[in-house]
Amino acid sequence: MGAKSLQGTPAWLGAVNDRTAYALLLEHGVLTRNRIGELSGLSKPTASQIVSRLEGAGLIHVVGEVSGGRGPNAAGYAARTDLVYGVAVDVTATTIRAAAVDAAGDDHPVVERPAKQPGGARTAHGDLTWAIEAASDAAGIDAERVRRVMVGVQGAVDSRTDELSFAEALPGWPRRGIRGSLEDSLQRIVTIENDVNLAAIAERTRGAGAGTAGFALLWMGNGLGVTIDLDGDLVRGAGGSAGEIGYLEVPAAAADIDPTAVDLQDLMGGPAVGRVLRANGIAGRTLAERLARLEASPGRDDAIAQLAQRIAIGLAPLAALVDPGLVVLGGPTGAAGGKALADAVRTTLRRTTRWSPDVVATSVEEHPVLRGARDRLVAEVRASLLDDVSSLIA
Repeated sequence: MGAKSLQGTPAWLGAVNDRTAYALLLEHGVLTRNRIGELSGLSKPTASQIVSRLEGAGLIHVVGEVSGGRGPNAAGYAARTDLVYGVAVDVTATTIRAAAVDAAGDDHPVVERPAKQPGGARTAHGDLTWAIEAASDAAGIDAERVRRVMVGVQGAVDSRTDELSFAEALPGWPRRGIRGSLEDSLQRIVTIENDVNLAAIAERTRGAGAGTAGFALLWMGNGLGVTIDLDGDLVRGAGGSAGEIGYLEVPAAAADIDPTAVDLQDLMGGPAVGRVLRANGIAGRTLAERLARLEASPGRDDAIAQLAQRIAIGLAPLAALVDPGLVVLGGPTGAAGGKALADAVRTTLRRTTRWSPDVVATSVEEHPVLRGARDRLVAEVRASLLDDVSSLIA
């Protein structure tokens, strides 16, 4: 019997009702049988039967009693979120960060280690195996229950060909068949995503992009990247490499600012930002150390003004191409520059070009790539649990 012929049968209706009730428990938390009936539009007897089936299958459990006003308290039920987990991972040239993810969206500890380890060459399998095990240990969960892994990388992923490009910072990671090889070796569902895209998801769900019709996220770290959010949909391009603006040649307007710059990476990437900070008396062994000292430095205002000039030049072609209403400055440089840098970029862009988008600093203060991976993974873990509703009760 085909799938279409099952529709409308008692078994099919029961499966739909079970998934609906379980989805309500995931969304709302603790609910009584009566409340499940009210939210789903099902009768009290039907809601009661669904609760009994879900409880019998071990998918929900009683977590206490809920006062209903007059009359005795009713049992409160919650979905079990300890059955399926995911792990969100942020992989860079220097660091691996990871955190467990459950269907409730609860925060779990972030684990971190240097990417380079003594005693062997780096591999994608090794990076993710450590991430799964360390994140599971930190959260106190069984790693065997981790079904999905969401990985943010400094590169572009072509979903059509399963190829990784623009990933020079990831030695030991395969360029071809990356998702397939990792799923085979890890025995889990693996999704590989560009790190700036994941940061944009975090900006949409919890940051400056929340509630907007769309925005452009300019990521400024050691490298550069842009993600365009159109009402929650991300522009990825045919091969997944949209937004690699570091490769764009600098316009003529940059000659007076940095005559040696050939592309935008030379003009406003990490090394260029580091030189500007150093020229204004902001010392440090690494870019991160200099950025950490920016706010308290006497040379802050001059450094902000000079950086704003460079960023405005880099944003001009983006503004001409997509005319964003909002630009979010993210990455280490955008976060360190904060409101002062965003205001200076906005003013400079409006003075020197025909475009006048609002420009703000990121408001995702910690681990934006990991946060975005987590936010996307919550929905996928919930989908896995909903699939279990049908398979375990059938």
